[in-house]
Amino acid sequence: MAGNREFFNRKLHSLLGVIPVGLFLIQHLVVNHFATRGASAFNQAAHFMESLPFRYALEIFVIFLPLLYHAIYGIYIAFQANNNASRYGFFRNWMFVLQRISGVILLIFIAWHVWETRIAYALGRAEVNYDMMADILSSPFMLVFYIIGVVSATFHFANGLWSFAVSWGITVTPRSQQITTYVTMAIFVLLTFIGIRAILAFINPDLANI
Repeated sequence: MAGNREFFNRKLHSLLGVIPVGLFLIQHLVVNHFATRGASAFNQAAHFMESLPFRYALEIFVIFLPLLYHAIYGIYIAFQANNNASRYGFFRNWMFVLQRISGVILLIFIAWHVWETRIAYALGRAEVNYDMMADILSSPFMLVFYIIGVVSATFHFANGLWSFAVSWGITVTPRSQQITTYVTMAIFVLLTFIGIRAILAFINPDLANI
């Protein structure tokens, strides 16, 4: 019974990491990328997301609860995980280790980001707009912190896609797993580029066009 429960929990953890958490990450990066078009474009995109019908229900049941489950169970997995070098080899073992490290970093980053934006907005301290993010990222420490957070998020998602494909029986053969490695690495590079470019746009729009 315990083995079946753990199997189910791991499957659910893997699924939620892609749907809906992974899809939300992509959507969030795309909205942030509107900052490269200027403050007005970003504010319009952010306002559109905030004006969606059933917004709070969507945030709670489609974003926060799945994210909370994925984060808590992910931390449990990180501290229970064993080295898997004998199964997948040196490169994949390092991906395994980095997946756990990036997950811990993400937990810290997301908690701070939510506090600094959504909770600040809920308490009436600030409005979530271009100026808020520009003010946050004007600090060199916060700039580095956000870059590390974004890279951790894009890596965790992209590398998690590889594990998802294996655990759900989508990629079974070594050849298919190797191809998936290249695909997920490309996804990581693309999403990281989008995320970093958006961060730079909040500091100086000209930097995003370098």
